Amino acid sequence: MEGVELELERRSKFLNSLIQKKKAKEQQDQKDEFNVRVRASDMPLVQQNRAFSLSREILNATPGKADNKRLALTLKKDFDSAYGPAWHCIVGTSFGSYVTHSIGGFIYFQIDKVYVLLFKTAVEPLDQK
Repeated sequence: MEGVELELERRSKFLNSLIQKKKAKEQQDQKDEFNVRVRASDMPLVQQNRAFSLSREILNATPGKADNKRLALTLKKDFDSAYGPAWHCIVGTSFGSYVTHSIGGFIYFQIDKVYVLLFKTAVEPLDQK
């Protein structure tokens, strides 16, 4: 019976590794499609993909020089409405930053020649006195 359990565990690990490889391949394909390079991230893949697709949509809508303010505003407003308040977005070709973010709420990526820093901070309600 022990041999059967070991074989089932081995097969389960093998199938899980295939699933992980497929997910990684799909994620890479999506990055290639949007011409995105992730520099740093602490964000679920669903949110990352939302940021990539929205960024690509805005950049395609403004041919020529990118409208950084419009991109930053659009990402911030979209993420505020979808994932709660206190999202911040910095877009440009050259900037420095040092930020504190909520767990699972940070991504820094390049799309075309534009860099995007999108992060969430914690919001605490003010005491009413």
